[in-house]
Amino acid sequence: MSGPGHLALREAMISTARKMNASGLNQGTSGNLSQRVEGGFLLTPTGMDYDTLVPEDIVLMRLDGSHEGRREPSSEWRIHRDILAGRPEVGAVLHAHSMFCTTLACVRRPIPSFHYMVAKAGGEDIRCAPYATFGTEELSRYAVEALEGRKACLLANHGMLALGADLEGAYKLAVEVETLAAMYWRALQVGEPVLLDKAEMARVLEKFKTYGQQPEPRG
Repeated sequence: MSGPGHLALREAMISTARKMNASGLNQGTSGNLSQRVEGGFLLTPTGMDYDTLVPEDIVLMRLDGSHEGRREPSSEWRIHRDILAGRPEVGAVLHAHSMFCTTLACVRRPIPSFHYMVAKAGGEDIRCAPYATFGTEELSRYAVEALEGRKACLLANHGMLALGADLEGAYKLAVEVETLAAMYWRALQVGEPVLLDKAEMARVLEKFKTYGQQPEPRG
């Protein structure tokens, strides 16, 4: 009997999911991951301990909402489907109940331009989507709206989302956003943070277009 298709991607998803929990970005069986593939996307199954996952447990989903495999997909499959369907530049979506992002989301507080690295999420702030019951079309719609022009957002009374061209990019951005949420939470304990203005954030966003790019080595 042959193994599942996209074996390397399935293994990378399991590795990333375990790294989410080991790093403290996520806890228990909450959170989920998706990876775009031809004709649809791969998605972590619902309610399973990441440490027990094997490649066959990863669910293959189509954009019409149908799926195949031995497991049921994450309850948040609609969010992943709707983001991937509407954002061709996105290859992977990460959802986590990270501690500080979720803390801010529970008081429905977005992350404003208190630090220039907020621009890593694609704009001058990181929005907080309105609350809706998990797994619903309403929640997916709110998430897609909050992500317009952005690569990350908070979900009210729920958690956070991070988008990437691939799994590594989505994971790195999620870590960055959680770090910013922790910084912002700590700053709020001291007082109201001073925000960078729109003009400065526009300059930062422009600089980020070439940030981290290295020239080709000579010789």
